[in-house]
Amino acid sequence: MKVYGSHICIDCRNYCALQKSRGFGAEFVDITASTANLKEFLALRDHDPVFAPVRERGGIGIPLFVREDGAKTFDLDEALAWIGQPPVRAEEIVEHRSCDVNGCR
Repeated sequence: MKVYGSHICIDCRNYCALQKSRGFGAEFVDITASTANLKEFLALRDHDPVFAPVRERGGIGIPLFVREDGAKTFDLDEALAWIGQPPVRAEEIVEHRSCDVNGCR
């Protein structure tokens, strides 16, 4: 499995912490680490229909999980199932968004 994300994204950092704690293998492509990585991600984001709702909401679309057969998902539990891992447990989430009357940031 290949995972597109960025270490400046809380969901991506939580994914990376989970991968490290569970010890499973997957390639993490940090889209903010190099222009080449960003171009690779944008080639998917600009043309793949899976991104249409993300683009409509003004989102980025990370983390993006890509299975070896090309299937894509933004759902971590679905991606974990692809590699024989159980769903995420609440206690495995290391960073939480701060929420107040204005919503989560």
